[in-house]
Amino acid sequence: MRIAIFGGSFNPPGNHHRAIALLLAREFDEVRVIPCGPRPDKLITGSIPAIYRAALCDLAFGDLPKVVVDLFDLEQATFTRNHELQSRFSRDGEIWHVVGADLIAGGSESTSLIQRTWAQGAELWKTAHFAVLTRAGHDIDEADLPPKSKLFSLEEMGSSSAIRDALSRDEDVDSLVTPRVLDYIERYGLYRAPIPGTYAQCSLHEAPFHLQADAHNPKAQAWIQNIGPGVREQDASFITVLGGDGAMLRCIREHWRKRLPFFGINAGHLGFLMNAPEQAFGFPFPPSDVILRQLPMLYLEFETAQGQIKTAYGFNDAWLERSTSQSAWLEVSVNGVKRLPKLVADGALVATAAGSTAYARSMGASPLLADTPAWLLVGSNVMEPAHWRSALLSTDSTVEIRCLSPEHRPVEAFVDGLSMGEVVAIRARISRAAAAELAFCASHDMADKIAAIQFHAAQSF
Repeated sequence: MRIAIFGGSFNPPGNHHRAIALLLAREFDEVRVIPCGPRPDKLITGSIPAIYRAALCDLAFGDLPKVVVDLFDLEQATFTRNHELQSRFSRDGEIWHVVGADLIAGGSESTSLIQRTWAQGAELWKTAHFAVLTRAGHDIDEADLPPKSKLFSLEEMGSSSAIRDALSRDEDVDSLVTPRVLDYIERYGLYRAPIPGTYAQCSLHEAPFHLQADAHNPKAQAWIQNIGPGVREQDASFITVLGGDGAMLRCIREHWRKRLPFFGINAGHLGFLMNAPEQAFGFPFPPSDVILRQLPMLYLEFETAQGQIKTAYGFNDAWLERSTSQSAWLEVSVNGVKRLPKLVADGALVATAAGSTAYARSMGASPLLADTPAWLLVGSNVMEPAHWRSALLSTDSTVEIRCLSPEHRPVEAFVDGLSMGEVVAIRARISRAAAAELAFCASHDMADKIAAIQFHAAQSF
């Protein structure tokens, strides 16, 4: 396989970036778009939080054939150098580094930016493949080209800085970015407000929706007749989910990379992630007054007894649970500090604010408002230390829960109720790249349900 590595800040991704990806996709088997993490030479990459930049890249490139958006750098808050990318992906095929013509100027005299400023640049120049982007009508000296290179002439030009400048001046950028990218920028005030928003009020009325209905829920299946079949996912502005919270979690797990808002209609029980049918099915449908909340997900690493590391994302929660009749012996660390050297319990759980209404609440923790900048660590049937039940964590915390006796007291891991098998440790933090947008009727927002719990009026919803 021939793989083009197309890295950049994409802050924001414009139509010119999309045109480059389409051009490369005609030549290569795969185009891997890699938005970079923090860069010491480009402080502007930190002007917008990574979670928004990840969504923008998925929106800009996610529908293109043979194009894959790789969120590794944004998730890890790092900047992976080209020689590291060469090593990481070389097992998958022949790697081509996508570069602008300005980076190869002076190559015949070993003075190009690649040779002088890249880590291991001189070696890469000799051995790696380069896809060199040139402007139409701008000639370059072929003597400057790397030994293994090919020229690609661009017809559509642009720059992220020009888009940012136009947005900061409240100018029209319709011709510079895709409609979905522009909608997202407008929704959260990106590049215009000093601090992006985490929620927005808008209308879904007459917006096309993709339908996901719980196949095992008769009520959800009957409702399909009320609202119609919906449209294809690629033509939708949002996803309607019919069922309970379990149906919503499955839908988020399968479709969050589409970066479409999820509008749930409760055909289950409490339905904390869903809208009440009487509000959702009121005139008009889809509703004209909704609140969109961008809710962060969990980034999780699981360590097996063989030392393998598996990663996953979760929306609600993740936990370790004893897999035998014996209680689990767990060591709990927060930001590298051992806070609970020996937790004797049935297990331990971490939950997002949105997920705090699920198992965390049943274990005795107080639920959080969905936009609370915090998450939870909760023990299940704790025996030691006495009286410890839960802890509130800041969003920049990292938690490690490690089994102290995996041979005699093994534990099984779960993410949003999905088993990950037996593990020896779990590491968790709030994701820097993964989030899901949930839509709630403005007249009955998620905050109302939390208030009902806290004031013992759960029957009101």
